[in-house]
Amino acid sequence: MRSKLIADHPKTFALILETGDEILSSLKKFAHTQHLAASSFKAIGALSNVELGWFNWETKKYQTAVKLEEQVELLSLIGDIALKDDEPQVHAHLVIGRRDGTAHGGHLLHATVRPTCEIVITESPQHLQKEIDPESGIALIRI
Repeated sequence: MRSKLIADHPKTFALILETGDEILSSLKKFAHTQHLAASSFKAIGALSNVELGWFNWETKKYQTAVKLEEQVELLSLIGDIALKDDEPQVHAHLVIGRRDGTAHGGHLLHATVRPTCEIVITESPQHLQKEIDPESGIALIRI
């Protein structure tokens, strides 16, 4: 994992993941190291495996919807970072493309990079910081 600060206002980083890096743990580690309390990110790249989920409203938990152990294109990754109990929590959705042109999307549960994932992370202004919603357990913007 390599990173570089590319802008100061708002603070913006380029985070480059390499083969074998796991996206969620890498983002959480980076957010912790950089003390990110409220940020958003977007990315493209490619993966060797991925697990996508969906939010079950009754259980208030994410359940596996798709699990692929094959090379796929990371067509779009978007998400945010918010604090819960003073620890950064990563919430991400993604769309992947398979070799036959089909696509799958959902909540990111797990993904291993191969060969790269290029992420741009931007800190959010104070008034757009997220708070954990007690009803859903998900970080939501409170205006």
